[in-house]
Amino acid sequence: MARQQMMATSRLQTQLYDYFLVLDFEATCRENEHINPQEIIEFPVLKINAKTLETEAIFHQYVQPRVHKELTPFCVKLTGIIQEMVDGQPHLEEVLENFNKWMLDNKLLEPDINILFVTCGDWDLMRMLPQQASYFNIRIPKYFNSWLNIKKAYASVTSSYPKGMMPMLAGLNLKHIGRHHSGIDDCKNIGNILCSLLRRGYIAKVTRSN
Repeated sequence: MARQQMMATSRLQTQLYDYFLVLDFEATCRENEHINPQEIIEFPVLKINAKTLETEAIFHQYVQPRVHKELTPFCVKLTGIIQEMVDGQPHLEEVLENFNKWMLDNKLLEPDINILFVTCGDWDLMRMLPQQASYFNIRIPKYFNSWLNIKKAYASVTSSYPKGMMPMLAGLNLKHIGRHHSGIDDCKNIGNILCSLLRRGYIAKVTRSN
């Protein structure tokens, strides 16, 4: 197995980034109804080394919503996040502070280090985080302003635009890990999709900016 991994790694193209930060929020929701404000309740990020494709660190924090404090039965069923997992947890501004400290501790904000966030779609960083931050007047660090939409990466490699994460896993013959719509499990699956695309010669790049 180790020899196979070394062979796979040796075929990697030199990337423009040193680390990929795979991010996938979960948020408050109701069935067939828009919530205003919608609030992040799970904030997970994987740090993946662009040279080795190893996950070197994980940030994972549940977040307490302020306005719609009680999770709906639909939200619980969809995400697997129960009320006890968010009660007493820090609010978003404290989680952002904790995340920034994690970034510093992992030397991801050093001037000579290039990072790229990776998401499944544009919702997380184009809509979810900016809209909640605007509602509560929370400052967002600039490093959240650009990212790679893994769907566009997949389409670039396969010439087929996917509807979601599960079709990408199937198309790349990857096994699904954990529970769909668990933020941390989705991050692991998105990370596996990313690594598979990189092993096929994909050069990761920004696909969207705020």
